[in-house]
Amino acid sequence: MLNKWMATALLLLGFLVAQSQNTQKGNVYVDKNGLMHWSHNDEEVKGFGVNYAVPFAHSYRSAKRMGIDPKEAIDNDLYHFSRLGFDLYRIHVWDTEISDTLGNLIENEHLETFDYLLHELKKRNINYVITPIAFWGNGWPEPDEPTPGFSYKYGKGDCLTNEAAIKAQQNYLYQFLNHVNPYTGVAYKNEPNIIAFEVSNEPHHRGEAEKVTAFVKGMVDAMRRTGCEKPIFYNMSHAVHFTEAYFKGGVQGGTYQWYPTNLLYTKEIPGNILPNVDDYDINYDHIIKKYGGAKIVYEFDAADVQKSYVYPAMARSFRTAGLQLATYFSYDPTYIAAYNTDYNTHHMNLAYTPQKALALKICSAVFHEVPLNKSFGTYPANTTFDDFMVDYSTDLAVYNSGQQYFYTNHTQQSPKTPSQLKEIAGFGNSPVVQYSGKGAYFLDQLEEGVWRLEVMPDAIQVDNPFTRKNSQERAVALINWQSHTMQLKLDDLGVTFAVKAINEGNTYTTQSENTKFDIQPGTYILAKAGKEGKYKANSSFKTGQLNDFYAPKSTVTEPWLVHEPLSTASAENELEVRVQYVGVQPPVAIRFAGNLGNQWFNEPMEQVGPYEYRYTMPADKLEAGFMNYNFLVETKPGAFISYPQGKEGLMWDWDYYDQTQYELRIEPSGHPIHLFYAKADASSLVKRWSRRDRLVPTQQAEEAAYHIYADQLFRPDPENEGAKPIHDYSFKHYTLKYTEGRSEDLADKQELVFKGHALTKQPFPLQIAVVLDDGAAYGATIELTPGQASYRLPLSSLKPVKTVTLPRPYPGFLPYYLEHQIEKPFDIRRMESLQFSIGPGLSANRISEAFGLSIIGVWLE
Repeated sequence: MLNKWMATALLLLGFLVAQSQNTQKGNVYVDKNGLMHWSHNDEEVKGFGVNYAVPFAHSYRSAKRMGIDPKEAIDNDLYHFSRLGFDLYRIHVWDTEISDTLGNLIENEHLETFDYLLHELKKRNINYVITPIAFWGNGWPEPDEPTPGFSYKYGKGDCLTNEAAIKAQQNYLYQFLNHVNPYTGVAYKNEPNIIAFEVSNEPHHRGEAEKVTAFVKGMVDAMRRTGCEKPIFYNMSHAVHFTEAYFKGGVQGGTYQWYPTNLLYTKEIPGNILPNVDDYDINYDHIIKKYGGAKIVYEFDAADVQKSYVYPAMARSFRTAGLQLATYFSYDPTYIAAYNTDYNTHHMNLAYTPQKALALKICSAVFHEVPLNKSFGTYPANTTFDDFMVDYSTDLAVYNSGQQYFYTNHTQQSPKTPSQLKEIAGFGNSPVVQYSGKGAYFLDQLEEGVWRLEVMPDAIQVDNPFTRKNSQERAVALINWQSHTMQLKLDDLGVTFAVKAINEGNTYTTQSENTKFDIQPGTYILAKAGKEGKYKANSSFKTGQLNDFYAPKSTVTEPWLVHEPLSTASAENELEVRVQYVGVQPPVAIRFAGNLGNQWFNEPMEQVGPYEYRYTMPADKLEAGFMNYNFLVETKPGAFISYPQGKEGLMWDWDYYDQTQYELRIEPSGHPIHLFYAKADASSLVKRWSRRDRLVPTQQAEEAAYHIYADQLFRPDPENEGAKPIHDYSFKHYTLKYTEGRSEDLADKQELVFKGHALTKQPFPLQIAVVLDDGAAYGATIELTPGQASYRLPLSSLKPVKTVTLPRPYPGFLPYYLEHQIEKPFDIRRMESLQFSIGPGLSANRISEAFGLSIIGVWLE
């Protein structure tokens, strides 16, 4: 009875506190210029954060299967949200799990866990944008379960047109907004931390504008009947030709998304992505302004990219386009981030992808510091903007404001005003912090001479996180707890300071020697002598306590070796070979062993960083031929594992039956540099999908041709009816894997050779362009004929041509061509990809024809 009384009292107290906050904070309103303001102080609404789905679907099922308490997982991840500076959260609620076919709200474990999540977000001063209707089944990436909701019964298409489904949605929205969160005692419609509601996730409307308006109005009216005064938004990046119809339905703004590298490439996209994120051009913004609409980014990611530099550039482009709020899609719950099963084309988690997560911390600063609608010019001039910079060549993003200094990789950029530093977050080395580990770290000044240090364990990627099918039977990244050396050059700490652990279970204590000390994962107080006394482990710190810390335990239970072999290398230049190795214990040694022709080698590799080993073979030991090689890891004295086999023993032992080896083609500098082999590379082309495209054998042994069909150069987009036609079919091939090992040979090449033919009876022009590392394209046109042939383009004949933004960004209204002001001269040594285009050079009377081509190979001579 006492426990029940206490629970009631706590609920009442929470209700009163929440009501007080609601009175103080008020709602958000949208002014006539489409700007959101807080009603209690009229300040501009700003926010940045993530989507995160633990209460629902695959995330929730995974937690239950793994014996993990979803609420405990939420607590741990939300602590990381606070360390990353997030103050915004968005989710499309899986209505199919919390409603019935009539739209009645079902109060079950999913809704209860969601209520808990919102309560914990509130405690950390994180606001939310809630999308009550997702339309999705609850399966992905698993099969859908039979759920009770209207979305399961009707599906998205019928939900937009079927009268019974529409009625169910209106009923559901009314009940959802009236739902009282038992943890806060406040109904969603009145929750002060809810900035706005978005009606539904990505509706794909078709048909008549009047019916779309009626649909939207019915949903808005159902929500307004609850007494809700918050702004209501509608998705306006799908079926954009209905933008006016959406506003006529009574919404106050639109939601938008951005996938500049599209989705599901199934492997890491190489090359410079900054040209793809140069500009978020909403080409129908005049309609939004006409209705005074506000703008929110509900989802974005540079999918299939495991680099950090690109995200702050996206945030900059959003602010320039007038977007006040943005949430990344989607943050992986830590308990499944090792496998990346939630959304395999995305991968984001502080523990497992520390550099990308730190980039989101910088994005949060962008959204709070960069003025709305401020322009910084076009790429590459905009790689430095206000207190921010991004650099593709070093995979680096930096925020350097004076008091705050964040960076995602090794940097030589010094803090703007070292004496004023209050907060540091980083990865690797900087002029202030030298750290040899592979996890993120955070430093916060508590007072002069006293800092809080938090160190995450090492994150080690061991497999492709973006495969077509991920599984919780296959790890793509590991966590390893190791001690590493750190050096801090902070004037107010001096050269000697105490290092004292304060997180639970951590008893590590040491003292710096000439600013250096060894450190292991955890939370610490760093203090000059006599300074740390007033700080206790449970002292308040931001939205928590000083001793807060969470990191997954080490997952290294067996040895892992990762090696990306080159496709080809030059016989005239030295060869650098690298591997990444992690084991339960560091190896005694790693050797690079094999043969090139009749020359055998067995060389020790040098450790050049944590888990990183290198051997450089001198040029005088190389000759044209095929190099076959293995890596021999001595795990302990006298015990070996051979790779790529991954089996114990030495590959030359008499009974070591698996003779698998890596193979590398060593070529004289005068040999052609092959850039595309149809048989090997067809599946990696960046192009429009077509059922007709296929790989076929040629008459030559081991040779294949890839047939590509462009039945329409311009294909109308049902999500953007009325778009200006662009009669162009372009596809792209990344070439870095073929040029990396022969970069010194590129300068001597004179011609680009294309082998293939037209699949049509009539010849047609095909433009072939070399795209450089800054996105500029240089090309020329050949007349492709039906008979198989080799076509030669002198590199001296290549002239600037339009760069098609490939992969095509989503949504499709974004620019087709890269607009830039790049004036650097053509340099084949900076080549990153090939661009093939059908359209340039075509006469007007042929642009409606169907075309097809066969591509066998492309090389440089």
